[in-house]
Amino acid sequence: MDIENIAKGARKASRILANLPVSKKDEVLKDMASALLASKDDILKANSKDIKASRGKGKAFIDRLGLNEARIKQMADGLLDVAGLKDPVGQVISSWDVPSGLRIQKVRCAIGVIAIIYESRPNVTADCAGLCLKSGNSVILRGGSDSLNSNFAIYKALESAVKKHGLPAGSINLIKSRDHKAVDELLKLDNYIDVVIPRGGEELIGKVVRSSRIPVIKHYKGICHVYVDEWADLNMAENICFNAKVQRPGVCNAMECMLVHRDVAIRFLPGMLKKFKEAGVEIRGCPLTKKIAKWVKRATGKDYRTEYLDLILSVKVVDNIGEAIAHINNYGSHHSDSIITDEGPEAIKFFKEVDSACVYQNASTRFTDGNQFGMGAEIGISTDKLHARGPMALEELTTYKYMVFGSGQVRS
Repeated sequence: MDIENIAKGARKASRILANLPVSKKDEVLKDMASALLASKDDILKANSKDIKASRGKGKAFIDRLGLNEARIKQMADGLLDVAGLKDPVGQVISSWDVPSGLRIQKVRCAIGVIAIIYESRPNVTADCAGLCLKSGNSVILRGGSDSLNSNFAIYKALESAVKKHGLPAGSINLIKSRDHKAVDELLKLDNYIDVVIPRGGEELIGKVVRSSRIPVIKHYKGICHVYVDEWADLNMAENICFNAKVQRPGVCNAMECMLVHRDVAIRFLPGMLKKFKEAGVEIRGCPLTKKIAKWVKRATGKDYRTEYLDLILSVKVVDNIGEAIAHINNYGSHHSDSIITDEGPEAIKFFKEVDSACVYQNASTRFTDGNQFGMGAEIGISTDKLHARGPMALEELTTYKYMVFGSGQVRS
């Protein structure tokens, strides 16, 4: 594939999309949703090819890769949700007058061309295409080879809606090549592409960061923690911890490490660990955790730094909230972390001192999701601090410009 020509077409399209009326964008998004539903048989057929070729890669991997009618409907609903959101483009962030008489407005505008490099989750194709369109950006999508058939089937459905409305051909682009050199070439095109967003494992993100000439917003691994404090409602804690680990273990906002205050460990851990064991969760714990449940495997320092994306959980008993916070800041990935406590000052300390994109009290980390945050679909969860952090949705896909209104002023 001629990657440079794709990027040139995306740059040309971005200038038109940046000024597209919101009514037009919303019409296209609604038709994209309809096209997905109309193409569900083709999408499922393509997905079955990908799943067949990926046998032996584990349950969590297949869960991320797999599609069914319900998930296709979720993709379509996500596009409809985005259509219903307020358009950020043109929003006046702030305005003020200066002594010279100038009137200054800080106004949101599209970024331009966004390249998204992702791995095995084909729903990303629809989510990212919809969000980029609504925020006035063109997009270049490069999914993993494991999901190539699924991605292409989804892309064809979306592209049909784009063509129907006469939008430029470079509005939504999919790189269909399996060749890894295509990514290397893409990352050199800083003349045409404004930002790269990698979504996937540590190896992929590291490669993109090392190779890119283009600014990168990292959607890094999710080593998420739940800390069960001494003031926790233990029934609530059990429900939250079980949900955070078991509900969907193969995603970045699943809990990978559970921390428990020493004063409640004897009361909390026996029942909690039994429930995990019955659900097929392998536990790797500290010496005190092993003392409470002898079947638990011994945790290592490497375990506490591992994003399992599977039914495996690290457990550590801590002496106090300070030790819990230090552990999270040292071993975590600054993604999502939760404290279970009914004590206000403890929660405030946790919120202030845990250096993560999303910090919770008495809730599962599984809520770190653009849709759950009321943002519609999301590009992903940024673990960077510039320019976006946490769930990236419409506002995070814009930048801003200053509009300055004068009446003949010249500077002396």
